[in-house]
Amino acid sequence: MSLQPRPGAEIPALTVRVARAGNPHGTAAMWIRDRLDGLFSDEDFTAWYPRDGRPGLSPAQLATICVLQYALNLSDRQAAEAVRCRIDFKYALGLELEDPGCHHSVLSDFRDRLAEGDRVDRLPGLALPRIRRAGLLKGRAARVSRPFP
Repeated sequence: MSLQPRPGAEIPALTVRVARAGNPHGTAAMWIRDRLDGLFSDEDFTAWYPRDGRPGLSPAQLATICVLQYALNLSDRQAAEAVRCRIDFKYALGLELEDPGCHHSVLSDFRDRLAEGDRVDRLPGLALPRIRRAGLLKGRAARVSRPFP
């Protein structure tokens, strides 16, 4: 699999309209997208993938799925089903409503790739400054403030 970096994906207009109509106050997945847009970008993962071969799924989206999975205490199967069925997950990932998502095994493959070398140690270095800029992390004690109103 190769990586074909895609720029920060805009949320499709129809996905925004449907998600906001059904969840006017938002959900945890929508808050993560709204407050942490740009938490990860495909360019953060270019060293993990070869430049040639069949294009793989967006590692930024896979990392976001893993964050949502952890935050909502979902299994791989539940997380993949949420990507396939939940409008707020499609919103968080910037997907069209018709997007079929991914197979649950892709999430464990991504975590295996994450476990190689020092990759897992570098992700917090990417995410923490972005989380601080979003106002979700305050001070040295790393206290996380509530992301919703």
